[in-house]
Amino acid sequence: MARRLRRSHNGGPPLDDYDGPPWGKGDAYIFLAWRDAHDKAWKAPSHSIMLMRLERAERLGLTYEEYTLEILERGRHLSEDDAERIAEIRRARRRRRNSHFE
Repeated sequence: MARRLRRSHNGGPPLDDYDGPPWGKGDAYIFLAWRDAHDKAWKAPSHSIMLMRLERAERLGLTYEEYTLEILERGRHLSEDDAERIAEIRRARRRRRNSHFE
């Protein structure tokens, strides 16, 4: 009988260290679907799109990865008008950088 997922579980692959098959103890189909979706989302865009994103990211003070992740997560391109969201991304970057030394 399949185990019931917790309320906040998104059905993605397990994150813990496991020596079994790459999909862990769960359903192989779900693992393969998530991996396929990840590969499609992070597929390299054309050279001109990449350069455009890089230029916009640098203009806003973000990294290419931060800017691209914002497009993938929220479905919109950031601009100077989104100062509050940009500041939030920068604060998160600082927290990630400092958390390694704690």
